[in-house]
Amino acid sequence: MANTAEKHHDPLFRIVKRDDMPQWKAWIIRGITILVGFLLVGILSMLITEKSLLESYEVMFTGVFGRLLEGKTTMLWKYLQEIAILLALALALTPAFKMKFWNCGAEGQALMGGLASIYCMINFGERLSTPALFAIIIVTSIVAGAIWGLIPAVFKALFNTNETLFTLMMNYIATQIIAYYVYIEGGGSNVINPVSYGNFPSVGGNDYFVNIVTVAAITVIMFIYLKYSKQGYEISVVGESQNTARYVGINVKKVIIRTMAISGALCGVTGMLLVAGKDHSINTNLVGGQGFTAILMSWLGQFNPFIMVIMTAIVIFLKIGVSKVADASHLNSSFSEIIVGIVILMLVGCEFFIHYSIKFRHSKKEVKA
Repeated sequence: MANTAEKHHDPLFRIVKRDDMPQWKAWIIRGITILVGFLLVGILSMLITEKSLLESYEVMFTGVFGRLLEGKTTMLWKYLQEIAILLALALALTPAFKMKFWNCGAEGQALMGGLASIYCMINFGERLSTPALFAIIIVTSIVAGAIWGLIPAVFKALFNTNETLFTLMMNYIATQIIAYYVYIEGGGSNVINPVSYGNFPSVGGNDYFVNIVTVAAITVIMFIYLKYSKQGYEISVVGESQNTARYVGINVKKVIIRTMAISGALCGVTGMLLVAGKDHSINTNLVGGQGFTAILMSWLGQFNPFIMVIMTAIVIFLKIGVSKVADASHLNSSFSEIIVGIVILMLVGCEFFIHYSIKFRHSKKEVKA
């Protein structure tokens, strides 16, 4: 019986994982991407606002750093404060993400930490000394965030539930709990007036100093924890392969639960920083959607806390700077969000091409007998 010839076509292109690229080359690519991103921001601002390129950059830098040459540092501290909050959320997510537990619940975990803080500030502010009040705020915020992180972790460890959907749904539950609490505590006004008890002290006239120093300390501790501790090693092994982790004697369920407790606790600390160190009140928009931006910061930082500092500083600079350009030209606030989104998309694309390449089909057709 004669063989029938059948034409076989390869796909037009395929994505192939690269061999490990030298770090210096990867960082050159990232640096070029960042520079191109900043150039694109300036060009788009110039085209839309009709300001010159230099004027757009001047508005951005002045809007972020203020008049530093005149000795005015208020804007700089606000910039550092914004970096600290986003970085704190990214640091909180990093252990879970390195373990490949997709914790999308930073918003809800931070809200619960903030709820614990404001509850203690309102109900114990007049009854406890300042040191005791600070102690109970810190402990309850950590516990509240940890509990909110433990719930999806336990279900994942015991019943293999989908952690992405679970943590997302926990965000909505936390938001409604906050809405209910604010309605009750605010007497139906949906607003809680700023609380005078339990606020972190101003240092040298700077209200954000405690927040910034706290997050700086967490950054160093997290780097040491992930890189040099036994638990950090276990997180890496579980993230690489749960089967390998079990083979070498690691209790995977225990690691999942413990790591999510730490992740939730750090989110709770972030909620505390927002309430006791910044707003002195709470509402459903306390975190402002930064929990999702923090996911990108953790991933773009390659789970390295120090690289995350750089990425966070760039994103916050663009967010504040472009919003100042928009304000100066009476543009909608969505302008800054669009620009920041474009730059983040460029950075994500940069990481993709660092780790993968696209191979196109050869023009020569293959004939399979």
